[in-house]
Amino acid sequence: MNEDELIAGMERAVSAAPHDTALRLHLSELLVAAGRGTEAVAHIAAVLQVDPSNEVARALMESALRPFAPEPSAAPATGAFDWNAADAQMADVVPPMFASPSPEAFPVELERSTVHLSDVGGMEQVKSRIEVSFLMPMRNPELRAAYGKSLRGGLLMYGPPGCGKTFIARAIAGELSAGFISVALSDVLDMYVGQSERNLHDLFQSARRAAPCVLFLDEVDALGQKRSLMRNTPARNTVNQLLHEMDGANQDNEGVFVLAATNHPWDVDEALRRPGRLDRTVAVLPPDEAARAAIVHHLLQNRPVAAIDVRAIARLTEGYSGADLAQVCESAVEYAMVDSATSGVVRLIEQGDLLRAVAETTPSIGPWLETAKTVVQFANTSGQYDELRDYLKHRKLL
Repeated sequence: MNEDELIAGMERAVSAAPHDTALRLHLSELLVAAGRGTEAVAHIAAVLQVDPSNEVARALMESALRPFAPEPSAAPATGAFDWNAADAQMADVVPPMFASPSPEAFPVELERSTVHLSDVGGMEQVKSRIEVSFLMPMRNPELRAAYGKSLRGGLLMYGPPGCGKTFIARAIAGELSAGFISVALSDVLDMYVGQSERNLHDLFQSARRAAPCVLFLDEVDALGQKRSLMRNTPARNTVNQLLHEMDGANQDNEGVFVLAATNHPWDVDEALRRPGRLDRTVAVLPPDEAARAAIVHHLLQNRPVAAIDVRAIARLTEGYSGADLAQVCESAVEYAMVDSATSGVVRLIEQGDLLRAVAETTPSIGPWLETAKTVVQFANTSGQYDELRDYLKHRKLL
C-alpha cells in the first residue's frame, strides 16, 4: 500500500469515527509527513478543541503551520521580444473594440442548494416567520389544493448588509428542494436600449423551465427602484418589465418562487410589494446571541484554536452583523500569526486574540440604523416596518 492509499484509508476511518482523537492524530502525522500540512490543520484543530493541552497535537500543529521555503523562480529568458507570438497569445483575450448584443439568451447558472434553515444558527423568529408565511403552504400540496392556494409566491427580505439574507435564500431553496437562480444587478442591466428588459425576461423564462425554482433577486431596490424617482429614464422600463414578469401575464409562474433581498426596502417601488408580488416581508436583522455564537463557532471550527468561549464573544458583540463577526475572527487570526512570526514560536488562536479583536472592531451597521430610525418614525404609517421598530426599541435606539 502506497502513501496516498494509506492516507485515504485513514481519512475513511476518521469519517466513520470523527470523535476518535487518536485516529485524527495518526492521520495528521501522515499528512504532515507527506507535506500536506494544510489538510492536517483541520484534524489537529478538532483534537485541540477537545483537549487543548495535548502536547502531541500542539507539536503537530507547529509542524503543519511551519512555512516552507519558496522555490527559486526561474531566471527570465533573454533575447529579442517576439511580437508575433505575443499577438497570437492575446488574440483570444483582448476584446473587440465595438460589440453588439448577442441575439441568443445568455446562459443562466441553476444551482442546487445543499443548506437548510436548520443550518442557520439562532434567528428563530426569522425562521418561524418564513416557515409560517412562505414554506408551510409550499410543502403541503393537498392542503394548498383544498384552500385553492396557488403554488407561486414572493418574499422580500430586508435588513442591514452582512446579516445573511443570501444564505437564508439558499436555505429556503434547500427546504423546497428547488433549483436556485441568483440574479445580481450586473446580470440584468445592459447599455443597449431594451436589452435589460430582455435579460430579465430570459431569467424568468429559465426559472419557469426549471420549476420548482427559487429566483433570488439580490439588491432588488436597484432593479425595482421607485419609478417616481426615475421619470423619463430607461431604468423605468426595467421596473415595468419586472412587474410584468412577476404577474406572469403571458406566462405561467406556477412553481417559481421569487425571493428578493434589499438593504433599503423604503426605496423599492410600492407596486412590487402589492398582493401577488413581493407581498410577504421578513426583517433579517443583526443576529441574536445564539446566532452570533453559532457564526463564531463556524468561522473558527477549522482554525488552530484553543479553549475559545464562543458564548462570551457572542455576549460582547450585540449589534454586530455576520460580516462584522467574520472581521473579528480574521483579526484574531492575524494577531496570532503576527505574534508567531515575531516570536518564532507558532501558537494557537486564543480567547485573548478574539477579545482584542472585538475591542478594536466597530459594528458597521450604524449608518443603516440611523436611516432605519428615521423611516420608522416618519414612514411607518401602514405598519410594514413594525419588526424593525421592535428591534430598535429593544436596542434602546428609538
